Amino acid sequence: MSKMFVIDLDLCRDCGACTAQCGYHYHGGSNGGVARLREVAGFELACRRCEAHSCVEACPNEALELQAGGALKRYNMRCTGCFSCGHACPFGNIVAAALQFRDAVCDLCAGADGAPECVLTCEKKALRMEEVAEGQEDIFVLDDGLAVKSRVWRKKEPVKAK
Repeated sequence: MSKMFVIDLDLCRDCGACTAQCGYHYHGGSNGGVARLREVAGFELACRRCEAHSCVEACPNEALELQAGGALKRYNMRCTGCFSCGHACPFGNIVAAALQFRDAVCDLCAGADGAPECVLTCEKKALRMEEVAEGQEDIFVLDDGLAVKSRVWRKKEPVKAK
């Protein structure tokens, strides 16, 4: 078990308006860092990992890249907001409102004493610091220090005809 920054996307989706304030100096108190973390989590969990990868192919600027494991990564500095990826996604999982077009880096308040400001200001408690165990149900570790709690779509194996 290790203590990680956890985004509970189920609680986050029900909120409607993010009240969390980012403590990252260059975000000036906005929630830009939180929005960027939500985008990363959304790509990881909502992406259906198509075999065709039409969203990647549709991007005229090579702003989307397929990661190991099949999830998407978007390069903000290449993205022009044309939304070709969203139109190409056969499942409708790339939503324009979720894409941030400014660089909103989040360092998870590395080195900070206590909880990050976004955790303290999230009214729905969708952002929190908690102990995460390997294989914990509905919690997915995205990288060192960041995990997402959510119900996730899983591809089922096709039923074989008899």
